[in-house]
Amino acid sequence: MVRSLIPAILTTLSIAFGGVVLANEEKITKGFYSYDSLGCMILRECTDDVDEVYSMLDISSNYDNAEAFISVTQEFHNMLMALNQIDVKVYLADEKYFPVSHRGVYHTVSNNFFLNKKYMNNPGVLMSVMRHEGWHVVQDCMAGSIKNSFIAIVIPEDDVPPLWREIAEKTYPESAVPWEAEAIWAGKTAGMTQKALTACAAGRMWENPDYSPTPMTLEWLQEKGFAK
Repeated sequence: MVRSLIPAILTTLSIAFGGVVLANEEKITKGFYSYDSLGCMILRECTDDVDEVYSMLDISSNYDNAEAFISVTQEFHNMLMALNQIDVKVYLADEKYFPVSHRGVYHTVSNNFFLNKKYMNNPGVLMSVMRHEGWHVVQDCMAGSIKNSFIAIVIPEDDVPPLWREIAEKTYPESAVPWEAEAIWAGKTAGMTQKALTACAAGRMWENPDYSPTPMTLEWLQEKGFAK
């Protein structure tokens, strides 16, 4: 099944923050830590302290425990390499742009994802968010192309362990559960997202025997001309 993600783009007026306006932040009308500020960042209109990530050093250098990231650097770099091949950029951003408790977000229109700097000091959290948001990229790939705004279920719903579905049901709206359940699973499973991103980067992911589309996804891919 495929679902369109429609970004929230709000009409904005000018405001000043502390008497100083930075990097189009006058476009944020509902304050920081809101979906308004999140949208401004996602659209790349608000860019203060929003930095592209090219390597683990761009993450670890922001914290006092840089050596703690060594154990996850290889998987991180492999994922980043695949994301670059797919033309998806990763950014580390100030917490002010995220609604409270949000650790990361992937935007299916711009094909960028953003990590909340407040939480990325923990390598375990970093990789969980990277894998989770990276899985949404995988779902984007499965929907025919990351150049559209659709995402598709990658794993048949009955194949997702009940634990992850239960967590999704407690955390997300019912309509989002099928997508989020498998993303939560991927977020907690080392290598799962990396492998799928590599398949995506190789092209026509739905033709890879490891990622056969579900019947509804295949029907949609055929209808849109992506698959025969």
